[in-house]
Amino acid sequence: MRRTLIPAIVFGVLVVFLGVGLTLNPREVPSPLIGKPAPPFSLATLEDGGRQVTPREFAGQPWVLNVFASWCGPCREEHPLITDLAKRTSTPIYGLNYKDQQADAERWLRQFGNPYKSVLVDRDGRAGIDYGVYGVPETFVIDRHGVVRFKKVGPLTPEVISTKILPLLKELNG
Repeated sequence: MRRTLIPAIVFGVLVVFLGVGLTLNPREVPSPLIGKPAPPFSLATLEDGGRQVTPREFAGQPWVLNVFASWCGPCREEHPLITDLAKRTSTPIYGLNYKDQQADAERWLRQFGNPYKSVLVDRDGRAGIDYGVYGVPETFVIDRHGVVRFKKVGPLTPEVISTKILPLLKELNG
């Protein structure tokens, strides 16, 4: 009896794990940062390379961090949505220019517009590593206490903005 019961239990557990796994969205990568303080950084801005910015400057208000690069095709698709989001909310949106050349980033922003309050330069990708960036674009929402509340891997969509980001920003600004 025991010889058949143990394999049946193991099989049942595997079926449950498989069933749960099949219900998950493979495009959504859970972030271990959700609910934890945003990683610290000290980065130069694209606008003024001599100015170092840290997240402490953003304390007391929610903010959005959008990781992008001029060489990123999906960033180009997403950019009009970031521009629209910047117009629809008073929450500051900061760009994190990831592993890019300054001249390329400046040219890209001149061509497509600059919706960011400031653009932070992460030329070597270290800040991106600390934020768990898998690739660009990625977007984070950070609350007034510096806690990461949301992360989106890949380009934003109108649906994500309207059903997740804007309601969260409204809650955080409320």
